[in-house]
Amino acid sequence: MNVIRAVGRLWLVPVTLVVWEIATRAAEQPFFPPPSATLARMGEMWLSGPAAHLLLTEQAMDDFGPSLARLFAGWTLAAVLGVAAGIAIGCSTRLSGYLDPLIHLGRAVPPPLLVPFFLALLKLSTPAQLTTIVFGIIWPILLNTVDGTRTVDRQHLETARIFGFSTVERLTRVIIPAAMPKIFAGLRLALSLALILLIIAEILAGSGGLGYRLLTAQRSYLYTDMWGCLVVLGLLGYLLNSAFLLLERRVLAWHTNARQTT
Repeated sequence: MNVIRAVGRLWLVPVTLVVWEIATRAAEQPFFPPPSATLARMGEMWLSGPAAHLLLTEQAMDDFGPSLARLFAGWTLAAVLGVAAGIAIGCSTRLSGYLDPLIHLGRAVPPPLLVPFFLALLKLSTPAQLTTIVFGIIWPILLNTVDGTRTVDRQHLETARIFGFSTVERLTRVIIPAAMPKIFAGLRLALSLALILLIIAEILAGSGGLGYRLLTAQRSYLYTDMWGCLVVLGLLGYLLNSAFLLLERRVLAWHTNARQTT
């Protein structure tokens, strides 16, 4: 049944490709190559390597390797910092009063505008790119964690106090599990933002990766290459979101079951 539903949701994809193919061939515009040409070029660039390398070419390694490493490194660092700071702020009214104005000021600054500043400060491209990603995506993680921590049921906290739970036990057995749904919501939003900021950072301050490949194709008027990069980015975003949703369902299965029983 799930397979049938999945297939039913994907019927629009081939229809869109057919319409896209017909429209681009009728328009005969070099700026909008047909999907068949784009897919052929994608295969030539990234999937024409030896079988021992899973058909991946050297160009695929050069494009995908650095980008995925920066993406996951920036997202992981932002997750650790955002969750830790969010729990601390959510548990402390005094700390929240001090830091709330700074948080709202920081989240209002567009991260791409800070890329030149990070480049001047950090010199190297990769640290500047990672800093851009972390600065841009930490806010949804931080704010969702703060909100999740603050909305823990007071009866649960009171019960933990009555049973003599230590501070660490209340944190690990009551507060964090109760805040997990909102923490995961922030992490999923941050993952999507991380991909966007990765491409912006690689375009503005990169020397490799998908963003730099996209910029090079644009400057060289290689429109098929450019559209290939855009298609790959769309697919990558979809796959990352789907994989994270699967992980979220497994990790928070207890929460879903608890809501259904109540």
